[in-house]
Amino acid sequence: MKKIFFAFALSIVAVFALSAQAQQITRFGVVDTAKVYQAYFKNSSPMRNYEAKKAECQAEINTRADEIRNLRSQKSAALASGDEFEASRLDSQIAKKTESLTEYTKSKNIELENLKNSMQTSNEFYTKLYKVIERVAENEGFTMILSLQQNNGILWYSTSVDVTEKVISELNLR
Repeated sequence: MKKIFFAFALSIVAVFALSAQAQQITRFGVVDTAKVYQAYFKNSSPMRNYEAKKAECQAEINTRADEIRNLRSQKSAALASGDEFEASRLDSQIAKKTESLTEYTKSKNIELENLKNSMQTSNEFYTKLYKVIERVAENEGFTMILSLQQNNGILWYSTSVDVTEKVISELNLR
């Protein structure tokens, strides 16, 4: 009888242990993928190329804008001296250069945006990122990691669940 009671008690303890294990608490973590992206690519050659291209475009925009300002100054001087013909000619040049600058700026902004998007959507980067997120999540005991960039469902989160810095440090170590 004691053996049956002991076996029964042992089976009840086992059932409770399995039940407690089955009721695993879900832990969520968050990652600021934009911050990870920025930290990862900050010193990379694609980012340096992007920044160089951006600086080159800005320098050209500044040069063209200076030309337009100079033409406007010349137009003002022509108007002040009463030279309507020269003012009209300069006005035509200003309009052409302004339109050219607008088109140049639009096309270069599109080009830069496409370059940036191609870096952000790099399969190599995201493959590496997801592996690191998985490793960090498992090491920290998280069952789910959410991205702060798609925060439609996140109303609040504690900074204690933010694993962004750990993901950045692991990405930089690899």
